[in-house]
Amino acid sequence: MTHRERVMAALEHREPDRLPMDLGTARFTGMVLGAYEKLRARLGFGEAGAIVDRMQQVVTVDERILKHLDVDARAFSQGAPDKIRDADLDEATWRDEWGVVRRKPPGCHYYELAHCPLAGEITPDAIARFPWPDPTDPGRYRGLREQARRLREETDYAVMYNARYNLVHQTQYSRGFEDWYYDLGQNHDLFRCLMDAVLEVMLEWNRLAFEQMGDLIDIVAFGDDIGLQDRPVCSPALYRKLIRPYQERIVDSIRRQTRAKILYHTCGSVYYLIPDFIEMGIDALNPVQVTARNMEPERLKAEFGGRIAFWGGIDSQHLLPHGSPQDVRAGVRRMFDIMGPGGGYVLAAVHNVQPDAPADNILAMFEEGRRCVYAPVPAAA
Repeated sequence: MTHRERVMAALEHREPDRLPMDLGTARFTGMVLGAYEKLRARLGFGEAGAIVDRMQQVVTVDERILKHLDVDARAFSQGAPDKIRDADLDEATWRDEWGVVRRKPPGCHYYELAHCPLAGEITPDAIARFPWPDPTDPGRYRGLREQARRLREETDYAVMYNARYNLVHQTQYSRGFEDWYYDLGQNHDLFRCLMDAVLEVMLEWNRLAFEQMGDLIDIVAFGDDIGLQDRPVCSPALYRKLIRPYQERIVDSIRRQTRAKILYHTCGSVYYLIPDFIEMGIDALNPVQVTARNMEPERLKAEFGGRIAFWGGIDSQHLLPHGSPQDVRAGVRRMFDIMGPGGGYVLAAVHNVQPDAPADNILAMFEEGRRCVYAPVPAAA
């Protein structure tokens, strides 16, 4: 199979020739800077990666490394706007185009929230008057179709568009987590008002992107965490009342503009929400956080395996940083044995690979993945 055929077979619940694999295609399946630098040093090749997610310090992975590991997909994203861009306030602090300020504490790998522009006592009028990003800025879409065309016509990889539908996260960053949770529990009118305002921006800037390249892509990826280590961020009933309607609008918008499969990312324990994802039309779930409560791969495959694909599953909290290469190989083989039958599984780490993961463990994950071969389909008599 080609790389593209391999991924699409898995997403369509057919067994490919071998287990498809991902590293750095989606914005949530990549590598944090420290981990990537260790991998580069171990391999002895690869250019320094450009930062593609400043908050999490996620970098692009050099094409030579992706080919060496035999990663099956490639991706592209919108560009930066021409007008209002991120602004450095000092050497450790920056403000993004949403007005959110983040600061990198000494010794920390990531940036943390320092200022949320809509925190505190606000009214719907404050939301209406807020200077939201301009979704029509031409810088976002310059060269977008050419990127998609090149991947479609000049490579055999599955083509992924990293869409910007991080509605839950963006409202949390704009409002601040404490006020966001209070609104979710007590101030539903204001919660909906903010969700409506942010979603309108996101729907428009993705609509304009799909107009250019919706016919050229295989997968649309977007993420919004609605799970904690042991439960969803709210009760399933409250999710269905206040969050699912917005995610349905996102999925419906994607379906109207492309035939691509939909890959949705949410960390944490979301077992009780997976039926909702299936009903909405999500094709694949990432990262499959197998150490979270009720997210055991056996349970997920048995209950949902024929209706939604799983993308991820190699534990990045314990196995990748603290296991041996042999442990990692065994973990990959176990996931293949559980998730692989009948297709419906793409190998990847649980979220972005963190700086404490040894390079040898990353190499072991992909080496074992290449050995996970499906039995040939018998020829027709």
